[in-house]
Amino acid sequence: MLRRIELAVLATVDRGDTISQLATKLDHSESYLSRAVGDLAQNGLVYTERDGRRKRVVPSDARAVEIYQDLVRQHSHIDFSELLTGKAIEVLYYIDQPRTVSDIADRSDNYRNTVNRVLKRFRDRGLVGTDDGRYDFNADFDRLQEFARELVHHLHRQRLESVAPQGTILWEDYDEFLAQAETEIDAEGFQETGLARFAAFDLQFLLTDHRYYRFSTELDEVSPAELCCHTLLIDDGSRHRSYCLLLLSHVDVDVDEEDLRDQAAKYDLADKIDALLRYLETNGVVDDDRLPEWDEFQGLAADYEVDLPQ
Repeated sequence: MLRRIELAVLATVDRGDTISQLATKLDHSESYLSRAVGDLAQNGLVYTERDGRRKRVVPSDARAVEIYQDLVRQHSHIDFSELLTGKAIEVLYYIDQPRTVSDIADRSDNYRNTVNRVLKRFRDRGLVGTDDGRYDFNADFDRLQEFARELVHHLHRQRLESVAPQGTILWEDYDEFLAQAETEIDAEGFQETGLARFAAFDLQFLLTDHRYYRFSTELDEVSPAELCCHTLLIDDGSRHRSYCLLLLSHVDVDVDEEDLRDQAAKYDLADKIDALLRYLETNGVVDDDRLPEWDEFQGLAADYEVDLPQ
């Protein structure tokens, strides 16, 4: 996420500090500080101004910077630049409510030992405590979680704006987000999803002017299970639900139910996905006015040449 030196710069920089002044404050070489400032500027967390031959560093107005600097001022006895290295910000991101080590490890896709090491650092400094095996923040240190969330959102926004200035984030996690764009995105880490992705499974729908993309450095193409969830995140109205039903019932599309339920939990769509699955299992015997009558769905399937399982 951020290196220790970058966190130290954010904690230390006053409006208008020069690279030389920061180097003196932090006891590092000017070249080392210059690289750190450059990385922060690239991420929109600081910006630089020329003052003759000197370069002055100014904190950006990003919410994450404001929260972090407030924490540093309020708790000057804590070296946050050392405390928040490694996996720390990722662990903080998932303590949005009291959680066990296992829960945090599952959500962050880290080993329990890794999460334990991070939490021990926090616990030793009095930032978190436990109650019935669940970790939560002490005093006002819940602002650390707010900082983690704001920082991740800011970096996601920076990444999206670099390829789609008018883009909108519809859903996000620590290392992944779903975005709407006005133009096509052809950049590393972005995979097209939404109605356009259905064409890969022989389902051609009328498209809108918007394009939809999942960003992830860890995942490649969007699976049918993920596509179904993305479609409902984009629009969970009756039309999009019907399209998901076509995808799930398509005999030529391999949708693993366990994977689908895992994805639904990840996107907080468990109830909606469960309703779709029950609809197909019972031939439409589900009380939900956003799902079609069974004979209507059979007609839709015939229109799109989808052979429903017998």
